[in-house]
Amino acid sequence: MALELKNVGRTFDGQTAVRNVNLSAGEGEIIGLLGTSGCGKSTLLRAISGLDGNYDGEIRLNGKLVDGVQESAGFIFQEPRLFPWLTVLENVTFGLTGKAGEKEKKGREILRKVGLGDSENLYPKELSGGMAQRVAIARALVTSPEVLLLDEPFSALDAFTKMQLQDLLLDIWKEAGTTMVLVTHDIDEALYLCDRIVILRGRPGEVVHEISVGEPRPRPRGSTRLAELKTDILESLDLSRS
Repeated sequence: MALELKNVGRTFDGQTAVRNVNLSAGEGEIIGLLGTSGCGKSTLLRAISGLDGNYDGEIRLNGKLVDGVQESAGFIFQEPRLFPWLTVLENVTFGLTGKAGEKEKKGREILRKVGLGDSENLYPKELSGGMAQRVAIARALVTSPEVLLLDEPFSALDAFTKMQLQDLLLDIWKEAGTTMVLVTHDIDEALYLCDRIVILRGRPGEVVHEISVGEPRPRPRGSTRLAELKTDILESLDLSRS
């Protein structure tokens, strides 16, 4: 398994945010974490990445126990979080080691893959929201992570740009076979992108349901099958009980 969580929980100042979470992801699988605000989705993602090591239970990436920041995991946040004083290329290669020429070559290659091959000398203030998030995706991918963690990466974008970047993500997945864990509030996004969707509910958040999408890609947005699954998800969330 690329990722395994066993009885994972997290408590802050005596308040339990999430508890007893068990889930796994196979190599190349895209898993969605879906649920209402405050149920611990982002908390789980930070624990998986090693950014937060004060969790209960056990988390393993490719068999290795997570006990610190994981170089094998890339992280894409809701905001691009770019350094404003660096160019696009410098932002993408910031975390790389090695000779300058080699780093720049690798950075330019990944920028071409995300459609920004002609934007390497621009600064963040010169970018649209969609372009900035493409840079963030490139920065996460440039280290060739084994697992990519995405914390609502497209939620701040307009609908058209969001769909473009969802398709870009699938192109990257098709080429590299990267295992991905996506936190989202968007049911349609989860159904379009994910192989399985893990639904959390409550405070503390707990896994209440898991759905296998089972639709081949490319998936038609708004298909009858996806609409049926959306109804299933809404029933599992049961917002009146959250």
